[in-house]
Amino acid sequence: MVDDIVVVSTPYVSGYKISRTLGFTWGLVVRSRGLGGNIVASLRTIFGGEIHEYSDLLNQSRQQALERMKEHARAMGANAVISVGFDSSELGQSMTEVLAYGTAVVIEKESAAPSPVRLS
Repeated sequence: MVDDIVVVSTPYVSGYKISRTLGFTWGLVVRSRGLGGNIVASLRTIFGGEIHEYSDLLNQSRQQALERMKEHARAMGANAVISVGFDSSELGQSMTEVLAYGTAVVIEKESAAPSPVRLS
């Protein structure tokens, strides 16, 4: 687990400046629910409502993709990832792909005092 990587969905980190942009980083996971989970999920579709087996699968996959992206960013020399997003798709009838992606950067604490934004 890479805990020292800052991850944000914005193109900046408040209170920090980007000193170097290292490039595109990502983490990819392809998972399958398995036969038992697919059968239970199929039965749940008859009655409607949330299919917890698939929600759990996607939550676990998203977290794992995020961790892999952070590992990749760290290997590139980054201490932050900005503009982070997720994408997912199905492969076949039983597999789900989850991709976490962003821009690997090096950030430094901003030394100047913040100034208000002024519109002229």
